[in-house]
Amino acid sequence: MGLSVTISAADARDAEHILKLQYLCYQSEAELYGDWSIEPLTQSLDALRAELEEGHGLVARLGDEVVASVRARADEDGTVRIAKLIVHPRMRRHGLGGRLLDTIERHFAAVPEAASPVKRFQLFTGHRSEVNLRLYRSKGYAQVATRELGPKLTLVTLEKAA
Repeated sequence: MGLSVTISAADARDAEHILKLQYLCYQSEAELYGDWSIEPLTQSLDALRAELEEGHGLVARLGDEVVASVRARADEDGTVRIAKLIVHPRMRRHGLGGRLLDTIERHFAAVPEAASPVKRFQLFTGHRSEVNLRLYRSKGYAQVATRELGPKLTLVTLEKAA
């Protein structure tokens, strides 16, 4: 490729690029669960912008192209909720998801954004999303809960101490 991937804070100008990438990335999840009504595929641009304003987002760029992203926000109880870790299909299996996860964790560990100090990082994925589960477990996350959303989908919540 000749270019290196850079990671930086996302801002409102990135929202449209993130939304398009999110739509592309969640196609495989929708297919896996047979459900194209999942929130990442129906989220509006305004809702994504609000998420960026309420929390912190990162984008990874290859040149000028946004090829990966993640968002998170800290709760008043010290829990950082990480969401929508996405990597362009052609960029998967190169460690980019792990780099984004490490970077968002470092951001919240270094810069207190909640009223209380960060105590834990938490995220969730579907029970059949083995690649996601493997990544999260390799980064020290452990399953703490499951929630059945229907006959096809059980959400698995994982967390680790800050």
